[in-house]
Amino acid sequence: MTEEVDVVVVGAGISGISAAWHLQNRCPGKSFVILEGRDDLGGTWDLFRYPGIRSDSDMFTLGFRFKPWTSEKAIADGPSIMAYLRETVAEFGIDRHIRYGHRMVAADWSDADNRWTVHVERGGERVEISARYLMACSGYYDYDRGYSPEFAGAQDFEGPIIHPQHWPEDLDYTGKRVVVIGSGATAVTLVPALADSGAGHVTMLQRSPTYVGALPDVDPFTVRTNKTLPTGAAYVVNRWKSILFQSVQYQLSRRFPRFMRRTLMTMAQRRLPEGYDVARHFGPSYNPWDQRLCLAPNGDLFETIRTGRADVVTDTIERFDRTGITLSSGQHLDADIIVTATGLNLRLFGGAVISRNGEVIELSDTMAYKGMLLTGMPNLAFTIGYTNASWTLKADLVSEFFCRIINYMDEHSYIRMEPRHPGGGVDERPLLDFTPGYVLRALDHLPKAGSRAPWRLKQNYLLDLQLIRRGRVDDEALEFGQSAVTTTIPSSSL
Repeated sequence: MTEEVDVVVVGAGISGISAAWHLQNRCPGKSFVILEGRDDLGGTWDLFRYPGIRSDSDMFTLGFRFKPWTSEKAIADGPSIMAYLRETVAEFGIDRHIRYGHRMVAADWSDADNRWTVHVERGGERVEISARYLMACSGYYDYDRGYSPEFAGAQDFEGPIIHPQHWPEDLDYTGKRVVVIGSGATAVTLVPALADSGAGHVTMLQRSPTYVGALPDVDPFTVRTNKTLPTGAAYVVNRWKSILFQSVQYQLSRRFPRFMRRTLMTMAQRRLPEGYDVARHFGPSYNPWDQRLCLAPNGDLFETIRTGRADVVTDTIERFDRTGITLSSGQHLDADIIVTATGLNLRLFGGAVISRNGEVIELSDTMAYKGMLLTGMPNLAFTIGYTNASWTLKADLVSEFFCRIINYMDEHSYIRMEPRHPGGGVDERPLLDFTPGYVLRALDHLPKAGSRAPWRLKQNYLLDLQLIRRGRVDDEALEFGQSAVTTTIPSSSL
């Protein structure tokens, strides 16, 4: 028997929790379920268990708009974030809607029925749920496996080779020589965490450097506002201070890249030993924010290097051997444990097959409207957060806008909505204007963006407030339909 609900939300991480709260708050008459393939909520924050796991965005923006983050600590560890998410779902009754161990494996839209049939794996069996709307809130990572390039001689290494996405709970690295391959946020987090928790020595081995900025994990501004203002007011002030800081930093980086490069290099130089080759190890060949800027709370990475508990080696790998890694320069890195912090794989919709009337839809054939709706996929929204700011800022906007669409459809007796492909009038662009390896590897399999709004977003929360939060639902780019006949909506404004 097929269960029927109004909305299926896929994923119980930050995006899914945001979707649930907005549905309850803005569409209180709609029934919904949250399908979570794992055994716990949290998404990324449940998946990653490596030492030192923490936010790389401040919690005043990674936290929800509707649920104040009350701690003065802006950069929080994974367990604190999980506690916050658990408190949120319990406080708002969202936990009653979550079905753990339910993985969406396929979803098919029927033009005849104007509904989605969601195929779900649950404890070894398949079940179906029929829904008017589908919200894909499963992020864009492949939760089953991280990206692990093949290294010559890996089979010869006598110690464990570990990807951070699959960190063993019983790994003992006390007194061990650990080589962390990579230079992204995971490596920047792991190196000081391992050194601080008993590793003998940690080496960060990178093919090329990444920009690393240092900020205090407790902001003095936040301490003052929390002492002088009521909790709600303090959260609003702290949140907007963080939003504006992020926006200004990003815009400065894009408009004045040389200035920001010099600023970041100087910041690193002041925290590293005298004579340290900052340009080689912390001076990327690209401009700031061509890739995501890494964060070192309180400059912990620099402090660990300065005290000699860790070092950075910039070189390429020739091969693994029995006792470590031989580099192209001829240098040998002795290792007891090797950690491959080499990145992630992208996978939208959790790898589920999306179809329409039984015909599989290739994501690369679709175009994204406002970065949240896809051509050819009626009554569906998906969430991808910002690459230059907190994921949650975008997740909340997506949830809010889709709820506005649902309510608009109810008011006008529409039962179907989908973006109309703009055709040749809009040039295709990559969905993510971002150049890290995990994005470049997946571009051919992702939806397209367009050359102009609303098919192109600028990774700017302040602009998106106007385009999404205050933008019209009755947009000419959207088609709304009644029964089997699709009609272009009237030009009247909401």
